[in-house]
Amino acid sequence: MREKQDCLAKMESVTTLLYLGLFLSAWSITTADENFVPKAENVHWVSLDFKTILSWTTKPSDYTYSVLYSMDDGDWSESPDCNRISETNCDLSAHLMPLDRMYSADIQTEPAEFDYNSNVEDLPHTYSPQFNPYRESNISAVEFSVEATNDSKVIVSIKDPVTTLHDAYGKQLSIRDILQKDLKYKISYYKSGSTGKRDIISDSSVANVSKLDSGQSYCFMVAAFIPSRPKATQLGTWSTQQCTYVQGGNVLQDLRLETWVGVAFILLTVLIITITVTVLCCRCRQQRNRTFQTSQSSVPV
Repeated sequence: MREKQDCLAKMESVTTLLYLGLFLSAWSITTADENFVPKAENVHWVSLDFKTILSWTTKPSDYTYSVLYSMDDGDWSESPDCNRISETNCDLSAHLMPLDRMYSADIQTEPAEFDYNSNVEDLPHTYSPQFNPYRESNISAVEFSVEATNDSKVIVSIKDPVTTLHDAYGKQLSIRDILQKDLKYKISYYKSGSTGKRDIISDSSVANVSKLDSGQSYCFMVAAFIPSRPKATQLGTWSTQQCTYVQGGNVLQDLRLETWVGVAFILLTVLIITITVTVLCCRCRQQRNRTFQTSQSSVPV
């Protein structure tokens, strides 16, 4: 009987310890949730046609985020549009001026109800990698048209993509306005049925592609090209493909050098034959005249 009571007492003790452990675990989890302060992670820049957005990820919470930015490791400035926001991205396009500079961002976590007596330095901070919009912003696919002329040439007219930026007078800027002489276009084309492609670089938004075969179809693609950039961001997105038929032009313009040499050889041969025949005919006529005159002089009067 006593052994049975001891056994029950031990079981009660184990049960008590088990409940105590569960209570402590629940309390620690609750306390941890209350003390949890999320931090911005996976911070990266997303930029297209100089519209530059800072993005990050974080765990769901009631906290907000404020973004500061710095140019060339200088002083930090606040972004009014990204102060105490709940979103996980911030459009800094209007603040990253001038464009050809190195920018950094600081994402600071803040409680939904900010306590000005709290120590700001204790709040989590996450710093972004550096970013240069002028040299790293991606360029979207361009729109263009092709027009075949009657002299085995195609005119490629390219429309410069516009940006979300404006100048001091409110004019919306194109990538040409920003990049100016640094902007070129790479034009890739091939003849239908052929696997070989050719590339040309145009300094302007209008390019002439010449020396094409008449009576053939050619397909074209265009991409912005900025050779002054790092190689990884030199080329923009390729456009959709457009094809056109090259009409027959002036036959003489389409002749190749070998053909011209052949034509010259034939003309020279014909000229030599003509001169030779003419000379021979003249000699034969002169000989005939002499023979006639001799025969007349030999006849007695």
